[in-house]
Amino acid sequence: MEDWRDQASLVARWIADAGSVGVLTGAGISTDSGIPDFRGPQGVWTKNPEAERQATLSYYLNDPDTRRRAWRNRIDSPMWRASPNDGHRALVALERDGVLSGLVTQNVDGLHQAAGSDPSLVIEVHGNANATRCVSCRDRRPMDETLERVRAGEDDPPCLRCGGILKSATISFGESLDPRVIARAEEVAASVEVFLVAGSSLGVYPAAALAPTAHHHGAKLVIANNEPTPYDLLADAVLAGPLSEVLPAVVSGRE
Repeated sequence: MEDWRDQASLVARWIADAGSVGVLTGAGISTDSGIPDFRGPQGVWTKNPEAERQATLSYYLNDPDTRRRAWRNRIDSPMWRASPNDGHRALVALERDGVLSGLVTQNVDGLHQAAGSDPSLVIEVHGNANATRCVSCRDRRPMDETLERVRAGEDDPPCLRCGGILKSATISFGESLDPRVIARAEEVAASVEVFLVAGSSLGVYPAAALAPTAHHHGAKLVIANNEPTPYDLLADAVLAGPLSEVLPAVVSGRE
């Protein structure tokens, strides 16, 4: 496999010459922050298939034991201890240069905002785990508030407003995505000169479709991911390496 450094300077020139850049990030950008991905060799679902069940809406709603295990697992999630890494910060630098049109993310960890990304530019297609949502009345609260209730002994905390079932404010399997969010993401992919995929396996739709959408509309398609993706042959450049190194090299190399 070609060393990512061989193409990093080329990608940096494309970005330097572009008037607009769009980015799609996946779990791979947060692994260097200590958050495991889902489907990789050390992924959450690879090591614990039960975790995927907890992320499936029908099981979660219909099985109190699944909900109780999900709440216990949330307490110990490495997400709460994670901090942004140099990959997140490189995208902030790109934004501050005024060329970032939108940052679409499949992640729910909020690390882009924690790194300093403008929340108005971050398009979270799968929601955000830092809040809870009632499935009945849609009441939203900070996740920390609900986790304190779990630590105090509530193993399946109900909604404080209506008594309904609480879940993370993320999109579970079997739950509809917000069409307005997807439309924003598609608009970014269709309008930029360079589209950079960072840390996504491009196996989950509709986010994965943003890569061919960008290519179809004439963007340079760059895929930076440790594992091969279904769209590598479509890409103008593929950089396989740790994103906390790849992204800073691409951004700093523009200068």
